[in-house]
Amino acid sequence: MLAVSDEVVDGPRRTAGLRGGVDLIVAAGDLPFDYLAELSDEVDRPGVLVPGNHDPDISGYAQRGGLWLRAGQPAGWPGPAGYVDADRRVVDVAGLRVAGLGGSLRYRPGPNQWTQAEQARRGRRLVRAARRRTRRDGRAVDVLLTHAPPRHCGDREDGPHQGFTCLHDVVAALRPRLLVHGHIHPYGERVPDRALGGTRVVNVVGRKVLEL
Repeated sequence: MLAVSDEVVDGPRRTAGLRGGVDLIVAAGDLPFDYLAELSDEVDRPGVLVPGNHDPDISGYAQRGGLWLRAGQPAGWPGPAGYVDADRRVVDVAGLRVAGLGGSLRYRPGPNQWTQAEQARRGRRLVRAARRRTRRDGRAVDVLLTHAPPRHCGDREDGPHQGFTCLHDVVAALRPRLLVHGHIHPYGERVPDRALGGTRVVNVVGRKVLEL
């Protein structure tokens, strides 16, 4: 699985060693949509995304029978070709079940920003949706894909880069094997993976190849 977020990787490193070596692209936000579409084409794999705080609003779109709809009306999908929006949804792609919560803590006007209380409500709805899916087919969530990290789990103390407290509850409820997030730029610092219970928490800025 190729995980990408926040920083464009160009040149030979962009797809080095990827063709045939990954099954899925997971995008944790704040990357140009044309870049994501090109990446999907180049590695010939589908993608799942959640929006970041610098992305446009892509909420409310659904695909049925090959047709994109918004509010029940035909509409062009504004996101990158080849990707499914997992924000507040549970999606099955390339043999993996991915649940998503996009956006960051609200710090200015604009889309994809939430207060702690708003994201907590979104998180509870996501947990309910995931549990319904699991009751139907017995499959658990493999990956929780977010833009911002959990609070006090690799986040920062400045307002825009504080994580969401509710993600601790979401992880405890869903117990995914992996939580992938972006939003926190290490600026050359080595960032170790973290753990919440049995869930591996990975900060992805640029690109990382992950195995499940």
